[in-house]
Amino acid sequence: MIRVLLADDEAMVRAGVRAILGSDGGAEVVAEAGDGREAVELTRAHRPDVALLDIRMPRLDGLAAAEEIVRTVPGTAVAMLTTFSEGTYVTRALGGGATGFLLKSGDPYELIAGVKAVAAGAAFLSPKVARYVIGEGLGGGRLIREEQARVRAAVLSPREREVLGLVGAGLSNSEIAARLHLVEGTVKAYVSAVLGRLGVRNRVRAAIVAYEAGLVES
Repeated sequence: MIRVLLADDEAMVRAGVRAILGSDGGAEVVAEAGDGREAVELTRAHRPDVALLDIRMPRLDGLAAAEEIVRTVPGTAVAMLTTFSEGTYVTRALGGGATGFLLKSGDPYELIAGVKAVAAGAAFLSPKVARYVIGEGLGGGRLIREEQARVRAAVLSPREREVLGLVGAGLSNSEIAARLHLVEGTVKAYVSAVLGRLGVRNRVRAAIVAYEAGLVES
């Protein structure tokens, strides 16, 4: 069972999200917060698998809360759940260590799939957000980014490039292990090595490099 911390300043929204997650049977909300500061405190107290945060909240906004949770509770994956998909929000959230960015306007399936993905160590972006990240990127022109990504990926071994491509496809460590017929611990070591050699802090950033380097199968 995936344990979730849910933070949103609207009680009705929290009730709706809790109902959606409960309908699948694979996740449960173990704590709820009405503002960002409370979200950080409850995450420290409950150590959930996933912290699901709105962006605009009192006392401490969701983006700042996400950064603090990533820094102080590294065992908890962070995903944003919001109505705001502006590029600046996406850039700050992913740059701050969030591995999921979901929109409240999305299909309930996206919410369930997103929580499962980030809990498993993978990344998940709502389609609208993914189009922005891949199309616009997080800085620089597309051709320049693609060339830079190819150069960065060139330092990887063939197996590391293969793992990077599967990270870019959104697979979790266990899914990559099954695909490549490896034990999960070996995949975890490969992913850590890839992140280190690319100089990126999380799987979302690695996935962007994979896309821009042309390593993700269409």
